[in-house]
Amino acid sequence: MPTAALPAPTATTPEPGSGPLTLRGLTVTPARLCAPMAGVTHSAFRRLVADFGGPGAVFTEMICARWLLREDVRQSPALKRRPAEGKVIYQLMVTEPEIAARAIERLTAWQPDALDLNCACPAPKIRQRGAGCELFADRPRLEGVLRALRRAWPGVLTVKIRLGRPGPDWRETLLDRLTLFADCGVDAVILHPRFIDEKLKRRARHELFPELVARTRLPLLASGDLHDAATVRRQADALAGVAGILVGRRAAVQPWIFRAWTEPDFVPDPLEVWRRFLAYVREDFPEAEVFPRLQTFTAYFARNFRFGHELFRASQAARTAAELEARALAFLERGPETLREPDMGGLG
Repeated sequence: MPTAALPAPTATTPEPGSGPLTLRGLTVTPARLCAPMAGVTHSAFRRLVADFGGPGAVFTEMICARWLLREDVRQSPALKRRPAEGKVIYQLMVTEPEIAARAIERLTAWQPDALDLNCACPAPKIRQRGAGCELFADRPRLEGVLRALRRAWPGVLTVKIRLGRPGPDWRETLLDRLTLFADCGVDAVILHPRFIDEKLKRRARHELFPELVARTRLPLLASGDLHDAATVRRQADALAGVAGILVGRRAAVQPWIFRAWTEPDFVPDPLEVWRRFLAYVREDFPEAEVFPRLQTFTAYFARNFRFGHELFRASQAARTAAELEARALAFLERGPETLREPDMGGLG
């Protein structure tokens, strides 16, 4: 039996994320943003997304504040941006209030459109450093970092969080943090509605948004499992009050997803997309750093094809950028069958 088409939003029920989002004088249109992703949202990838158009803003990868203090910020490929990328939000990992001002001072050379504090990352190596979700759990240190950031940065400041640790008091803790964010001058909160110990295979709890939107004066942006227009429309009731949405892993698989949001029939030539990414990475990074970024991108990109496991395995078996390039081109140049809807299982 054919699947019924999803109804398009009407004038009285606008699609979540379709309108503008204005924070502290900064307007993002549409309020669909490309989420921060480690190993993915560097300058070359953001440039590729911008080529197709569509997102209101893009995030950098998470940038360690201590690393900023010793890096050559003018030359670092991790920090660079181009005008073509549009609005760029720099995500920070800050663990102590004392370094916030110095880190921001060095970052201003790139004129961030906004800053985001990562209080969501559950990766063990990030938690061991007291960052990500560990900062969220440590209220006194979190308040100190937030107030230091707000004193040093006059522009838009957001915070990305999860639901916190599971347990009987998780909701009380979450609401307390939302109040703290507002008291410290945060402009908006990005919520990935999973607990910190949940893998991406677990469902994101979007049904919590109506309650949370009603219980904070800050705009909430939704993240997690929001892959495309159809997904958002299915969640329209739960997302009706959010101020914007973030698209993550689907953009890593299909960098043109924001264009396809409003032009559903748009599908670029996969070979041209991969070649363009390779050119951008080689332009932005020294040769020694090309390979890991190319390998990460190709692993996601392989999900676009019916026999994408062949491309995935070939990319993972490669040991150099040149070897990966040869294997990827051998696969792509034979015109593999593409999937209209790539398998997003396990990607969140």
